[in-house]
Amino acid sequence: MTEILSLREAVAAFVKDGDTIAMEGFTHLIPHAAGHEVIRQERSGLTLVRMTPDLIYDQMIGMGTADRLIFSWGGNPGVGSLHRLRDACEKSWPRQLDIVEHAHAALAMAYEAGAAGLPLAISRSYIGTDHESVNPDIKRIECPFTGERLAAFPSIRPDVAVIHAQRADRKGNVHLWGILGVQKEAVLASRYAIVTVEEVVDDLGDTAMNETILPGWTINAVCEVPRGAHPSYAHGFYERHNAFYTRWDPIARDRKAFLNWMEEYVLSCATFADTWNKLEADGYV
Repeated sequence: MTEILSLREAVAAFVKDGDTIAMEGFTHLIPHAAGHEVIRQERSGLTLVRMTPDLIYDQMIGMGTADRLIFSWGGNPGVGSLHRLRDACEKSWPRQLDIVEHAHAALAMAYEAGAAGLPLAISRSYIGTDHESVNPDIKRIECPFTGERLAAFPSIRPDVAVIHAQRADRKGNVHLWGILGVQKEAVLASRYAIVTVEEVVDDLGDTAMNETILPGWTINAVCEVPRGAHPSYAHGFYERHNAFYTRWDPIARDRKAFLNWMEEYVLSCATFADTWNKLEADGYV
């Protein structure tokens, strides 16, 4: 049964040291507020999964929450590298980060296989690529019906999925729309699911056919966190904060500047609302 919890309560209840965590959202609805709460609660030893790790994973990796990253692309969109991710991979700061690299389509298939309860996914997508040279989890198998050689790789079945959505009702039914990634697949593949939303409503009302509703039985906790996707956008609520992505680059390049920023805007703030208020007061937004 879905519970309406504070974000602090949800992370405390469902995210444990050593867990595999999938925090999904594609271009928009990226669960930044939830990532900050994981940092504040000092989780460690995590395996982070995300098709497109960007600023929130840069922050989580830089604060030492993760030992492993499973991904298919990583960067500061439209700006450049994730400097905290690179520092962890190249110089083991603040700790060594092991990486498992997939293609976009294959990682989506791995989530789908996990959602179906399967141990592996099968694809033609790695033919003619070098992925097998850097990812030992990609194996070749023979189709028992055609003899065709195909790529097989483990399904993704996280301990916890975390997504952001526009709204949910008090029964835990989650409504999201706009550009979608693999949020639905990540939730269905995971043991537990936390959803932060812009608003909790009494009734979702009529929804369009191409909008997504995750039923309450798939969700463990709903947390009302306005602007919880910032600096990404939430379609129908606020736009992408492009300037923030640009401003993050020089902060992330320097270890001391990064730690100072995280102390001021994350660790010293009890909630994401406090972070937002401080960002606003200091001219970030």
